[in-house]
Amino acid sequence: MAERVLVINPNSNEQVTAGMSAALEGFRFTGGPAIDCATLREGPPGIETQLLADGVIGPLCHLIREEEEFTSAFVIACFSDPGLHSARETTRRPVLGIAQAGLTAAMNLGQRVGVISILANSLARHARYFRAMGVESVIAGDLPIGMGVSALADEQKVFTRMSEVGERLRDEHGADVLVMGCAGFSSQRAALEESLGLPVVDPTQAAVGMALTILRSRGR
Repeated sequence: MAERVLVINPNSNEQVTAGMSAALEGFRFTGGPAIDCATLREGPPGIETQLLADGVIGPLCHLIREEEEFTSAFVIACFSDPGLHSARETTRRPVLGIAQAGLTAAMNLGQRVGVISILANSLARHARYFRAMGVESVIAGDLPIGMGVSALADEQKVFTRMSEVGERLRDEHGADVLVMGCAGFSSQRAALEESLGLPVVDPTQAAVGMALTILRSRGR
């Protein structure tokens, strides 16, 4: 089987999937694994609540079962890491969640991690996950931009809001590294990093980088 990393967007927003794929272009190289991005057709337009996150677990695991034969590693591209543990029970292949990967990458770049999220109702869900991961002590803050997934097409407005939130995390909360808390933010990473003068982690890129490392370390 040829090596392949499948990045799954568990919402049904094709624009988010296209943006992720564009941000991953630098991870594709001759002779390396194929990096494909897929949209979960059964998913909601955006995963913005715990209920929506829980609702995609069944369809997500079904897609992973269907693709297992053709895939070397999976990435779940939503900052809630929905269905991560169920997915790992579903397949023998490595499954990475972008929140776990993004936070892990950030902790190698700084001491105080700031998270830029989409909506205020995401924060309690994220806080539970930070506690479950045991990383709450390094989280400088988690602040929303006040825009849902469906509004992320307005890239200039998104950048303005992300910059404002990033400045608050840096100046008021002491963050020295930032993680973008939504896969739909992918196109903003480089400009945000330049604007704020801090390392900015795209968690989808972080997860794919880890998947490539795992495959290389296993000699595949």
